Amino acid sequence: MRGLIVDYAGVLDGADEDQRRWRNLLAAARKNGVATAVLSNDPGGLAAAPIRELETQGVVDKVLLSGEIGAEKPETEAFQAAADALDLPLRDCVLVDDSILNVRGAVENGLVGVYYQQFDRAVVEIVGLFGLEGEF
Repeated sequence: MRGLIVDYAGVLDGADEDQRRWRNLLAAARKNGVATAVLSNDPGGLAAAPIRELETQGVVDKVLLSGEIGAEKPETEAFQAAADALDLPLRDCVLVDDSILNVRGAVENGLVGVYYQQFDRAVVEIVGLFGLEGEF
């Protein structure tokens, strides 16, 4: 696995402590050569500035918003746009999402899916998939 694609609403926008832990995890992933992206079904526009800041601040490599790419998860085109933005094939990517429908769609399109309910549960899978070390 070489790409980590994470949803925003319901995953990255949690409590302050969870946001801090996500930033640490994403930094460790990037340090280990993992390409990172946010793929959100957000419509875009001015209200999406906090999501876009994750890219401009260097937290992730790319931010993709459905309203701007013209496709929503769980559509194949949304997953393909994220993989393309990371210059990776779908099969080299992991999607973390709080919607089981989006996780299922990702798996049906060749990605590895991680169903997000709480950070402590998801981090075990993510660390294992990418061989990351550290406390998150």
